[in-house]
Amino acid sequence: MTIDKETSDKIAFIAFIIPQFAAAYKMNVQKAYRYLKQYGGLDFLFEHWWTLHTEDTYWSLRSLYNICYQNGGLK
Repeated sequence: MTIDKETSDKIAFIAFIIPQFAAAYKMNVQKAYRYLKQYGGLDFLFEHWWTLHTEDTYWSLRSLYNICYQNGGLK
């Protein structure tokens, strides 16, 4: 079984951005994943990954933070 290019790109971006988010906000990767999941960042990431991956990493991380903050997350 093979996966298409878009799915492969999506997986690669998500595997890249979660550790970047963890590093930027001084968390380990598991905590960052749980934080993103709990406060809607992961849903936002899955839905808008195509746009986020074209932005500068800083702005992608900032967008994820803002979504989580709007949904009750604090750091």
